[in-house]
Amino acid sequence: MGVSTGALKWQGWLVGLVTLAGLLVFAPLGLYVWASGGPSPHEAVEVDPRARVTACRVDPASRRVVATVELTGRGSYVVTVEFRDREHPGPATRAAQSLVKIPGVLPGAAERADAIGPVWPAATILWCGIAHTEPAATAEPEPS
Repeated sequence: MGVSTGALKWQGWLVGLVTLAGLLVFAPLGLYVWASGGPSPHEAVEVDPRARVTACRVDPASRRVVATVELTGRGSYVVTVEFRDREHPGPATRAAQSLVKIPGVLPGAAERADAIGPVWPAATILWCGIAHTEPAATAEPEPS
């Protein structure tokens, strides 16, 4: 008993259509995942060397995290500080963040500011670090 040529053609078309349908469904999904990848959580994030955390503590009265940020450079900056329970987080870890504006840093000088973070649970190890530094937008009047 042999298989007819018509049945083989039909099976070939079916395989081709299923393959095409799979490409139409999974190719956009693959492109979306590839395009929205971003940096891997295990990759090192480049941090501005002008900014650093000099102190990281929990305020005993409020139980809030306080990080002292020191910045050298020239101009005004906005620094994003992260508060985590470990220095190297896992892939699904989300860190609390706080913004601190350091205005008018003079060349060769170091300015300090405190970033206030969330209420920190007791008996949990604390890590503070710089997540991002960017120049602050200055609201100077335009000359007339």
